[in-house]
Amino acid sequence: MTQNLLADLIARARAAGADAADAVLVGGTSLSVQIRLGKIEQLERADGRDVGLRVFVGKRAAIVSSTAVDPAGFAALAERAVAMAKIVPEDPYGGLADEAQSVDPTPLDLCDPAEPAAETLLARARIAEEAALAVPGVTNSEGAQASFGLTEIVLVTSAGFSGRYQRSSHSIAVTALAGTGTGMQRDYDYSSAVYLADLEDPAALGHTAGEKAVTRLNPTRPRTAKVPVVFDPRVASSLLGHLTGAINGASVARGTTFLRDKLGQRIFAPGIDIVDDPLRKRGLRSRPFDGEGVPTSQRLLVEDGVLTTWLLDTRSARQLGLKTTGHAQRGPGGPPGPGTSNLYLRPGALTPAELMSDIKEGVYITELIGMGVNGITGDYSRGAAGFMIRDGALAEPVAEITIAGTLPEMFAHLMPANDLRFRRGTDAPTIRVEGLTVAGA
Repeated sequence: MTQNLLADLIARARAAGADAADAVLVGGTSLSVQIRLGKIEQLERADGRDVGLRVFVGKRAAIVSSTAVDPAGFAALAERAVAMAKIVPEDPYGGLADEAQSVDPTPLDLCDPAEPAAETLLARARIAEEAALAVPGVTNSEGAQASFGLTEIVLVTSAGFSGRYQRSSHSIAVTALAGTGTGMQRDYDYSSAVYLADLEDPAALGHTAGEKAVTRLNPTRPRTAKVPVVFDPRVASSLLGHLTGAINGASVARGTTFLRDKLGQRIFAPGIDIVDDPLRKRGLRSRPFDGEGVPTSQRLLVEDGVLTTWLLDTRSARQLGLKTTGHAQRGPGGPPGPGTSNLYLRPGALTPAELMSDIKEGVYITELIGMGVNGITGDYSRGAAGFMIRDGALAEPVAEITIAGTLPEMFAHLMPANDLRFRRGTDAPTIRVEGLTVAGA
């Protein structure tokens, strides 16, 4: 049993001189295929397990990892970790989580027992690509992929915590090209799910990818102006990523975030709720406990526009004089750090069409390029592509534009539509933001 293996590793660490220790194992099996123009370009199966050991000698800590989960090597691994810990500086905030306790992962329903054959995955990919190529105007394909994966997470600590869960995943992705020569445009669609039964239809995904590529042909560059900007759901979720980066406890403790003084204050409009829900059944990022063994729970990060919490692991919580929020994430080779699970913006009341209906001229964004966001000041500037909005409706495609503003102003003037779908792990409906500068021609 994997948990017994890690318990043995912990015992070796204590015998080598560690005052406390924890061990994590991440294992998995994956099968992925890729086809392009009907021909197989990739068929790959991978199996592996990595183990990480973190030891504490007083207030000093060290981490070692190995791809060999072999008890014969545990003593040497533990001795190396303890030797490293003895020579590093002290960390007054380090240590195991006091709140760790065992949790039953069964209610989350995270493991689809049916592993598909390679032929089944190839058939899904072919269906998706053929549907994309059948769209009038599509001239080529960058291929279609289908995959299956099964991941195992095990965590054991010297304080008595022992936990394990598995998560399966199924996915399909397809990318279509339209047009010819330098005027070609590309677009894509994809679906990911824990259970095969929840995966979207491959033919529908291919058709959507093809249609999106065709609609992007012959883009223009609009004049530079300050206009309303509407974010398509597949890029709207990036705004949530900027929020969670700004409320990450490690950044807050360092003072390197534009939201460092905003806890308990209104940063969004009234009615805006942003939720992190690690306990969603069959959720893409659901987990019964965090990377330190702390039980997880649903949290409103923003409630009625007010920032209610930081994202905290044990170390950042101690730095701030608070308690962990159960947001620790870690891999075998690194220390825990705060991170979200199934994050989403609750939908509003208006349809996307109603959200845009009063926009005389604006821009609808379907693609963002680059990472021009300053987490310290909140300045925002990113390359983008999409469509003009004229008299409340989508018009001609646009490309090679830049959208710019500041995140505090964007958050304050953000309006969500009612079309939220859980597709990515971090999800948002269509979002409208007022007063961004669009730089074009």
